[in-house]
Amino acid sequence: MLKKPSTRSNKRLATVAGMSATVAEAVAAPLVVSGLQKRFGDDAAELIEVIADISFTLARSEIVSIVGPSGCGKSTLLNLLCGLTPPTDGMVRWFGSEAISMPQGVGYMLQKDLLLPWRTALHNVTLGMEIRGITRAERHPRAQALLNKLGLKGFHGHYPATLSGGMRQRIALARTLVNDPEVLLLDEPFAALDFQTKLVLESDMARLVRSEQRSVLMITHDVDEAVSLSDRVIVLSQRPARIRSVHKIDISGDRTDMMEARDSPRFNQHVRAILAELELGSEM
Repeated sequence: MLKKPSTRSNKRLATVAGMSATVAEAVAAPLVVSGLQKRFGDDAAELIEVIADISFTLARSEIVSIVGPSGCGKSTLLNLLCGLTPPTDGMVRWFGSEAISMPQGVGYMLQKDLLLPWRTALHNVTLGMEIRGITRAERHPRAQALLNKLGLKGFHGHYPATLSGGMRQRIALARTLVNDPEVLLLDEPFAALDFQTKLVLESDMARLVRSEQRSVLMITHDVDEAVSLSDRVIVLSQRPARIRSVHKIDISGDRTDMMEARDSPRFNQHVRAILAELELGSEM
């Protein structure tokens, strides 16, 4: 007769299975952050702790926004993820490997467009491909197609000084996407735009990244933007930053239409809940 497994054995098997599932999920995820900490200064008396303890995962085809009080360390966190600043403790893994610099397959877009004024819209978009040695015959059609998708057909030959802020930011987005990154890191890319332009560009970006199943991690101070765009919103505490909460955004409708997202019955509930947490200050 076969011996029936004990309760302890069943629990042990369940634990192992759970650990295996967690490991498998982490391996499949483009970004895994574990116990990340950052302190500045060598003198213990003047040591500044900016990031206390942050862990999270960015899944494939997922859009995640990070919000927090002003000065809590959001930009420092992004620099740690990019390998621009070394962590004091903890680990950042991109595509299963520990990050020591900006990894391949990750595009980084800043609030400022940083377009080169002596290059046209088309040639700003193709700059990265030129540096990598991609031929003109290949890079120009790719850049032109992307500019057209972002509503800039007819403006390929225009210089940045002749374009509006929204157009310049579309070019910056095209420059990031044309290299076909698996993951986009966005540091408040729409903050300087007026509300109408911001909605249009957010919708354009959401449409492109969701249709191509890219992952996005965005730093923003705009809670409405975070909720309308994201699948999850991570809320940070005051400095030293910890994760206060994670909100799964379950709004209905077309997730590539920012006006439709804002009309969802659940939209204001999510926004109010996140704003309430941001107003709590440093209490945990």
